[in-house]
Amino acid sequence: MSLESLALIDNWPVPTAAAAVVRADGAVLGSHGPGDRAFALASVSKPLAAYAALVAYEEGAIELDEPAGPAGSTVRHLLAHTSGLAFDEHRVTSAPGERRLYSNAGFEVLGEHVAKATDIPFAEYLRQAVLDPLGMGSTTLDGSPAKDGVSTVDDLVRFAAEVQAPRLLDPRTVAEAMTVQFPGTKGVLPGYGHQKPNDWGLGFEIRDSKSPHWTGSSSSSGTFGHFGQSGTFLWVDPVAGVACVALADRAFGPWAVEAWPVFTDAVLAELG
Repeated sequence: MSLESLALIDNWPVPTAAAAVVRADGAVLGSHGPGDRAFALASVSKPLAAYAALVAYEEGAIELDEPAGPAGSTVRHLLAHTSGLAFDEHRVTSAPGERRLYSNAGFEVLGEHVAKATDIPFAEYLRQAVLDPLGMGSTTLDGSPAKDGVSTVDDLVRFAAEVQAPRLLDPRTVAEAMTVQFPGTKGVLPGYGHQKPNDWGLGFEIRDSKSPHWTGSSSSSGTFGHFGQSGTFLWVDPVAGVACVALADRAFGPWAVEAWPVFTDAVLAELG
């Protein structure tokens, strides 16, 4: 099966783009563009890093509610962007749990915490815990766990299938990761302004009633995923029963704000 809607990426004002839609059973319903082309993920790195941290949790190396980061913060706070750390600085700007402060620094502290607990460098732990088992041989996350990932559409559809039907984690752990953590917390969704509430799970953003948003107007409220400033996104819509990955090599900006929701709505409409 091919999806004609995926060809909309040809109209995006970007040098190169690739996209695919995958079901929970790993069946790729359609793809368009160079699936084996490596793209910088930017913040789409975060769901990969979060999944590795959840493996470390299930292995008993860390606990979700153990101290990590600033005083009073836990692993859960770091995963849910409520540790109080600033966006890109290791500086505390609020008390843990008070606001949803989207934080690259928080994910860097998370990576350091997992590395110390497992005695394995975080990039290597991610490879052993997530990438190798899923056959994601073209994916790396050297540098910041928050933003330095590189991957392909072909690799990320494997991850998107895993998130929908977990094999590496207990489904109950993944269900918690897709459940709102610290409900009612308000904050800024980068690129889309203040959201009340700004709902987030464990490493995954949850759509809920956010407006404006980077997914479509027809996306279910349970849709979760992440987008990156490098022009990338991954969403999973549990109502539609599919996930979509789109990677591009132009930085996020007004073009993406305009193009992405139209694209997502077209994909969901075609799937019916």
